[in-house]
Amino acid sequence: MSSNTAPAELRAGPREWFGLLVLLLPVTLMTADLGVLWLATPYLAADLQPTSSQLLWTTDIYGFMTVAFLVVMGTLGDRLGRRRLLILGSIGVILSSLLAAYATSPEMLIVARGLLGVAGAAVLPSTLSLISHMFADAKQRATAIAMWVTSLSVGIAIGPVIGGVLLDFWWWGSVFLMGVPVMLVPLLAAPVLLPEYRDPNPGRLDFASVVLFLAAMLPIVYAVKKFAEYGWSAVNLAAILVGVVLAVVFVRRQNSLETPLLDMRLFRIRAFTGALLTLLFGMMALNGVEYLVPQYLLVAGGLTPLAAGLWLLPGAAGLIVGSQLTPVLAKRIRPAYVIAAGLLVTLAGFALTVAADGDRDGVVPASIGLAVIMFGVAPISVLGTALAVGSAPPEKAGAAAATGQTAYDLGLALGIAVTGSVAVAVYRDEVADSAPAGIPAEAAEAARDTVGGATAAAESLPAEQAGQLVAAARDAFTAGYHMTAWVSAGLAVLTALVALTLLRKIPAIGAEAAEAAEAAEATPEVTGAPGDTAGQAGDAAPAGAREETATRA
Repeated sequence: MSSNTAPAELRAGPREWFGLLVLLLPVTLMTADLGVLWLATPYLAADLQPTSSQLLWTTDIYGFMTVAFLVVMGTLGDRLGRRRLLILGSIGVILSSLLAAYATSPEMLIVARGLLGVAGAAVLPSTLSLISHMFADAKQRATAIAMWVTSLSVGIAIGPVIGGVLLDFWWWGSVFLMGVPVMLVPLLAAPVLLPEYRDPNPGRLDFASVVLFLAAMLPIVYAVKKFAEYGWSAVNLAAILVGVVLAVVFVRRQNSLETPLLDMRLFRIRAFTGALLTLLFGMMALNGVEYLVPQYLLVAGGLTPLAAGLWLLPGAAGLIVGSQLTPVLAKRIRPAYVIAAGLLVTLAGFALTVAADGDRDGVVPASIGLAVIMFGVAPISVLGTALAVGSAPPEKAGAAAATGQTAYDLGLALGIAVTGSVAVAVYRDEVADSAPAGIPAEAAEAARDTVGGATAAAESLPAEQAGQLVAAARDAFTAGYHMTAWVSAGLAVLTALVALTLLRKIPAIGAEAAEAAEAAEATPEVTGAPGDTAGQAGDAAPAGAREETATRA
């Protein structure tokens, strides 16, 4: 009986494992960069004096450009070579980091952050698609992807700590300079340790598809971000409508091309579609609470930014432990059941979130609750990514990795949009009902906007009214925070149902389960990546899949 485990000569050796370490460094940097910027914002705002809109674009444009360019960069990697794209992306990160560190105006910093997002979009799918080919054995590949996911959480953990240290000794631009030595490692080591992979017959790159994809993604991502901040508006609705119309045009064009930018036939693979939906809804469930926890620690807990960053470390630890445990469980248990079990665990974390009161006593349950949630969501990041990449034919691995990363990032953005709007609505209703009577209309309106507005308005009020207003705002924020936990718990249940429906036939990574799955398959034309565990009976790979050539440095 055949085995899904790769022959001994195809199993990864020391070179591949050292190459993996090279790939994990830039991945860690991508998430660490978010944490250090959060802490550096007050300092750069005091120095560059941006407007509120410019400050918002400084923090948002990185993710904005990354999501928009992921699929484009993944497809370019299939054509140009994934190692080459990684090297080009590393150069881009270094140059844009230097530009950001020494920015002399808000506009210059916004441009630098945008370029950094484009460079990051080149780096992320390159690392994941290279991993999928360096580790042909299914078990080794699952372990490598788990380490890839762990590196994301390590970045989340060390970002605030490193940022706090740098800001204690140097100026705000130093937080961007840390990316320079990190990205020099893949730039110098990639030609020695990493193989080159590309589609040998990529066909002509359709630039009209590139323009259409960006034109469809940019307004949608813009609307999602603005919806999270300001709720419904005519501009947001118009942006979504424009994006959807252009997305339909994009899909129709892809179906008519011989060599499309994004092969829509990938979505006919049940495992691929199921993995994308699981990533999308799972990240929505996670980020709905995750992005509010730091604010909760500051508002309700009264912590400093650095102390709040330290209280976020248990959450990163939960993701690390869950990421490492997932491959062990997946060797004997089907991925759908591992994912569903993890989501069941998250419900306990959401319950802890609801139990966190609006004062310092709530810091511990909020921190532990986030750790439990991130532990339970970890299987989605590990297995969802592995299934998305593994279900695609080898020459489409770059596009599959980029599409999976896009679903991941869109899930994070939508999580903020959906639950953020719920939190804002609850906050405004609660603070309007509980604000002390007799305060000026201007103070009441400012308090209804944000907690910060309530704090600023309280400074002009008598001591008794000021204390009542701040307490009302804090309690209203906590009520919104609790409601996001309920909404996120519902999304977790939805994600579990999606995984059990679309992914339940995919076997465990273990050799015995893989052999049984191969014996059950009746369609010889099903193809996939070497050591693929994502294929299943009835899930035909895209027609015309080509054999890929791999040239090692």
